[in-house]
Amino acid sequence: MAVFSLMLVVFSLTTGEFVVSGILPDVAAGLGVPLSAAGLLTTAYAIGMIAGGPVVTLLTARVARKPLIVGLVAVSVLANAASAVAPGHALLLASRVLAGLVVGTFFAVAVATAAASARPGRQAAAVAKVALGMNLGIVLGAPLGTVTGQHFGWRATFWAVAAAAAVALLLVLRFVPPGPPSTTGRVTGELRIFAEGRVWRAIALTAAGNVGVLMVFTYLAPLLTEVGGFPGSAVPVLLLAYGIGAVAGNAAGGWLADRALLPSLAGLLAALAGVLAVSWAAAGQPVVTVASTVLLGALAFALVPGMQTQVITAAAAAPTLAVAVNASGYQLAAAAAGWLGGRVVDAAGPRPIYLVAAVLTIAGLGIALSSLRQSRRRSAVVSGNSG
Repeated sequence: MAVFSLMLVVFSLTTGEFVVSGILPDVAAGLGVPLSAAGLLTTAYAIGMIAGGPVVTLLTARVARKPLIVGLVAVSVLANAASAVAPGHALLLASRVLAGLVVGTFFAVAVATAAASARPGRQAAAVAKVALGMNLGIVLGAPLGTVTGQHFGWRATFWAVAAAAAVALLLVLRFVPPGPPSTTGRVTGELRIFAEGRVWRAIALTAAGNVGVLMVFTYLAPLLTEVGGFPGSAVPVLLLAYGIGAVAGNAAGGWLADRALLPSLAGLLAALAGVLAVSWAAAGQPVVTVASTVLLGALAFALVPGMQTQVITAAAAAPTLAVAVNASGYQLAAAAAGWLGGRVVDAAGPRPIYLVAAVLTIAGLGIALSSLRQSRRRSAVVSGNSG
């Protein structure tokens, strides 16, 4: 139940982040702002995560795990409730920043708590169950939140997310056991990981490799309706298809990363760039759009386990901070995606987003190939020294 409680929190956090894609046109219409301005909600949430992940993690490193988790989830409940009642665009943006501030630290502490709560030899399985909340947030949370917004208004969607987080908070209070703080030493010692070039390359890979597909996901609703020709009622169904692909991709990506970390990341990024290019070339073809939506979900989340492993491996001296920094790198991509996608929409409409995303993904592929060369060079040096 402790692990289930943490998984439910992850579900609410993920739903709160990704559901915005499905209700974006409703938010824009409801607030009387352009679609590109509504897209900045994704950027605002991401900015909160980028700033909050490392900073909040360092500032709370000496706080015991359970009180820290309770405080973080409580902030999430309040921030989503504030989003539901925000009277204008500016205050809605501010509430999304607040909601994002706590996410990176929560993920980091939840992973550590789940591993500590598990029986010996079952730590990885416990962590995987917590991470399952992210997939369920995409498979179930985002489509259900979109349907809620379409039938009861976009504010009801944020109320639903706040309610889910509140239920999770009650379960956390009941079932999550006490735990030690992340560190008992000097907090500044955690910052030494940033002296490693490998850490910066791993963060850059996470950011560059995800920005393209996150741009597509942010503007998925107008891409499906205005470019793909689907009715608005089909958006939740296609979000569900994206989420099903994400679940399958997450499992496959973990399997691949365990066997060949950097080669698998390079191959997945190449495949992702190809699917994005096909999506642009065949825009307006319903069958291709459905297939590419599923494949984009699968490839996007197949990258996540390997990218996280790459960051944790590079920053082994500070694993909790490493998870938070990895989340910040991912959200840096989300922030850029929301802003850049808006510029593309304003200039040429939604369709070119696919092509721009493919080009950006190729940049991520370049970083992966560079990291692979560096890794092989280090292995050759080690082998030579051993000989």
